[in-house]
Amino acid sequence: MKEKTKAKVGPNGRPLRPVRAKLIQTHEVRIIGGQWKRTKLKVADKPGLRPTPDRVRETLFNWLGQDLTGWRCADVFAGTGVLGFEAASRGALEVLLVEQDGTLVTQLDSTQAHLSAHAVRIVRGEGVAALRHLAPATQNVIFLDPPFASALYEPALVAAARALAPGGFVYLEGPTKWTDELLAPMGLVVHRYLKAGAVHAHLLLAAP
Repeated sequence: MKEKTKAKVGPNGRPLRPVRAKLIQTHEVRIIGGQWKRTKLKVADKPGLRPTPDRVRETLFNWLGQDLTGWRCADVFAGTGVLGFEAASRGALEVLLVEQDGTLVTQLDSTQAHLSAHAVRIVRGEGVAALRHLAPATQNVIFLDPPFASALYEPALVAAARALAPGGFVYLEGPTKWTDELLAPMGLVVHRYLKAGAVHAHLLLAAP
């Protein structure tokens, strides 16, 4: 006959609960507002891929306004595409998503088809080059979220400033804070700023 295993007890004399293995969950992000509110988008397991956190996105679209009807938008380091799909969900007329990684482009195509996001156009390419090909003064908002360790920030900001429509915005996400002094050579100024963990989020305007 087998002996019963004695339950382990903690310092307080109470039995310790068995440790349960953590469930591995698929990484997802969700659209916060608009027609696809609460829709979840899958996030590929890619080194360095950092979807903009929900809290930051919610603040960003509070800054921009909840209704983006008729806006032209570009997200040129698209990754998951969540910023662009969020803009389309809120009524944007045209959303350009540019991504260099083929696997991520395939996933963007899949998301677009799933949502029937007809306002969204997906292009495989390099972000700064895509910005330079945009017609001047045409974009109401440009989302810039390059890899944190890259040297793409300055050339992307210069190209984005050229493509901004009057009254348009550049959303800039990075590992450090950008000041008006740093942005002056690009012709941009800080309109709004938020720090959330390691993320520094900026909403920029063309300098007066």
